[in-house]
Amino acid sequence: MIRVGIVDDHAIVRTGLRQFLSEQVDLRVTGEAANGTEALELVRRGEVDVLLMDLSMPGQSGVDALAAIRARAAELPILILSGFPETHYATTLLRQGASGYLNKECDPEEIVKAIRTVARGRRYITSQVAELLADTMAGGLDKLPHESLSERELQVFLRLAKGETVGHIAESMFLSVKTVSTYRTRVLEKLKLASNSDLTYYALKNGLIQ
Repeated sequence: MIRVGIVDDHAIVRTGLRQFLSEQVDLRVTGEAANGTEALELVRRGEVDVLLMDLSMPGQSGVDALAAIRARAAELPILILSGFPETHYATTLLRQGASGYLNKECDPEEIVKAIRTVARGRRYITSQVAELLADTMAGGLDKLPHESLSERELQVFLRLAKGETVGHIAESMFLSVKTVSTYRTRVLEKLKLASNSDLTYYALKNGLIQ
């Protein structure tokens, strides 16, 4: 029996997933969480074998939650189920330790297949993500600027794009204001932008924030 934890800020999504997964004889939903903090608590209790996690959540983003969970449970399979297309986050999150990445528009049966795959200690790579990884390795010409950001730079970029101040970001990420300011400068340089407003526009245009 594979114990599954569902992390999504929408109760109706969690209910739908729970109902569908309960129809599988080898899967059992043993916990739910609405945000990154609750997800970490779910992991602390050790009641799940696979975590099925949304990327867009209030407070701590899925990117931050992935990093926090990886620090506590390095071997726990984490399957990202996101409303964002694969091109936006898939390769970055796989590099950061996600076991797989699925778009919420996928066939429900694919979610089940992915859970079973990552539960065996393997990664679940869709054909779309496989193409992205191949393009990245080959130095694809159509690589978007934000895909060159490091993990920390991506975290700071998304928070700035959502309107958070440097001071608030520093406090929530346990970094100094100077360090966050340095990350901000790097992000602006790499994306060839000039201001926080530009970051917000870029993120909205590329579907990185809602």
